[in-house]
Amino acid sequence: MRKHIILLLIPLFFMTSGKAKITGMEKQTITDETRKEAIHKLKDKFGTKKEFRIKRGVKQAASLWRSTEGTQEEFITFCMENFIPEGEKLDRMFDKVSRNMEILWGKFHEMDVLLKEPLHLAGPPVTDLDMMFGSFNPGAHLTEDLYRNKIGIMTALNFPYYTLEEKSKKGTGWSRKQWAYARLGDVFTSRVPADLKQEVSSTLTQADAYISDYNIYMGQLLNEEGKTPFPEDLKLIAHWGLRDELKSQYANDKNGPENQEMIYKVMLRIINQNIPQKVINSNKYKWNPYSNNLYQDGEKLAFERELDTRYKTLLKNFRVMKKEDTYHPHYENFIERKFEGDYEMAKNKVKSIFETFVSSPVIRDVGALISDRLGRDLRPYDIWYDGFKARSGVSEDKLDAILNEKYPTAESFNKDLPHILQNLGFDKEKSQEIASKIVVEPSRGAGHAWGAEMRSDASRLRTRIGEDGMNYKGYNIAIHEFGHNVEQTLTLQDVDYYMLNGVPNTAFTEALAFIFQKRDLQLMGTGGNNPDRNHLRALDKLWSCYEIMGVSLVDMRVWEWMYDHPEATPAELKESVTRIAKDVWNRYYADVFGVKDSPILAIYSHMIDNPLYLSAYPLGMLIDFQIEEQLNENNFAGEVQRIFTKGRLTPEVWMKEAVGDDISVDPLIKASEKAVEEL
Repeated sequence: MRKHIILLLIPLFFMTSGKAKITGMEKQTITDETRKEAIHKLKDKFGTKKEFRIKRGVKQAASLWRSTEGTQEEFITFCMENFIPEGEKLDRMFDKVSRNMEILWGKFHEMDVLLKEPLHLAGPPVTDLDMMFGSFNPGAHLTEDLYRNKIGIMTALNFPYYTLEEKSKKGTGWSRKQWAYARLGDVFTSRVPADLKQEVSSTLTQADAYISDYNIYMGQLLNEEGKTPFPEDLKLIAHWGLRDELKSQYANDKNGPENQEMIYKVMLRIINQNIPQKVINSNKYKWNPYSNNLYQDGEKLAFERELDTRYKTLLKNFRVMKKEDTYHPHYENFIERKFEGDYEMAKNKVKSIFETFVSSPVIRDVGALISDRLGRDLRPYDIWYDGFKARSGVSEDKLDAILNEKYPTAESFNKDLPHILQNLGFDKEKSQEIASKIVVEPSRGAGHAWGAEMRSDASRLRTRIGEDGMNYKGYNIAIHEFGHNVEQTLTLQDVDYYMLNGVPNTAFTEALAFIFQKRDLQLMGTGGNNPDRNHLRALDKLWSCYEIMGVSLVDMRVWEWMYDHPEATPAELKESVTRIAKDVWNRYYADVFGVKDSPILAIYSHMIDNPLYLSAYPLGMLIDFQIEEQLNENNFAGEVQRIFTKGRLTPEVWMKEAVGDDISVDPLIKASEKAVEEL
């Protein structure tokens, strides 16, 4: 789960995407006549062969110029003096801007990491002062300053911004340098006020803190017989911890279904917001999630429910993102910015991929197979069925004992990173090189990976480690996050141009994280050699995609609804989220599960703390499956290094260079059809 990679880099994203400030509400000041005159004079000076770059560059520069930068005449003079037609001088400008932006972004990122440490790392309770510093965006004024001193405008004048459609058409024929030039053209495209950037940073940090401290003390839960079925010290974060505990109960032959029903009931209470406020992150009370009764010292208590805080938080995210809409000339709203800007995939294309997949007949066959394996009708929580994984037949208690001893601290896991990489096929030298750029730290939340922004810095792997050491749930997440860290390191350290560092979008880093995560037992030496492992892998991936694609479809529709109802109250949003979740369930899930009107697809925490991030997961799973097929036919470590040093191309171009085809549901569906037939 790359929960924090985007969320925590959102303040930085406004820098790395070149979003900057408009003074107050001031808009473009350059007139059409001035722009045309500048273009005419530049064409006279450099000729019509440079017409595209001249027109695009002047248009970009004009959209960013304000009265604080000078008069109409001064704009024309600026264009005449600073437009570089081609050649060595343009190359030198690119090199200098790239070098200096790495320094600026890297240092501001480093400050952001350090300021947020009290919020992210295990330690004393978070104070109001911690929250104030953690919400502070030290780089909020950076791009405005770069516009004020005209560096940003000069860069926009010389490095054209290409739309997604243009990148898709032209990109297959571009050289690496042309791609790097195009990515520099993405940097300075709009001006977002610094105070709004700061508000975004604060809002999202508060949302993250809300989710990071949303824990349920499972040992305090009462069933209908008044018993506590879970260990006294079991503390689970919503929704990830609850989900993973629910998954682990498939191996519990004695009372697994009963425990799963209880977890499901807790999830429904969270979605509906009738969970008692006092049981959130507290072990002082006993709670029966079935009857929703609260007790202390055997006495039944009156209580206040959580007063729609979940939906207040989501609304705050929406409203702060909506405030930015007017400052982005290339995108109508945040939904467009997220899909066409961040993902570089049109929302309707992503939606079509997901709807095609969740409607597939093979999913109905797999649902019947799961029901047969379980020996009962499916329940809504079986969207997290875990029986296709090799670990489902291994005692989690045994795994916990091994890991408690092996990794008692974050430092012990950190020291073992080179050995883990060598087990995956990386040579000793490369393993040491990659591991030297990763720092493991104990996490306050579920765990996350946070990449560096300059090559002299290291990426962070945050993981939960209890007093007894690392357990299997924590290890499984840590290996996932380690996959992110390896991607972050390769795509920063080994990519030829800094402006190409990274991957096309967050789905691609999720892909490598999933690839690492599924090898967790192999790395422990307990993976086994099931002859049906490829079939099981396909079915496990299919079922995981089925779950998260539904969640993603809910997320998209919720954002569309919020844009249609910008003045909604938290209560109205709660009602709509629940209705949307039930509608998606009834359309794509009810026939498989035999249950109507379940709102379970609304439980995912990223819906609340990481705006429109959820689509990255299923896209990442599809990419993962396609890459995995490539890895199975070649050297694992060599292919990982080849594929993940292509840098930040568009998804379509990256995929074709990596595996020879665009993102598609077909390979996974075909493999699953074969698996069902064989099994």
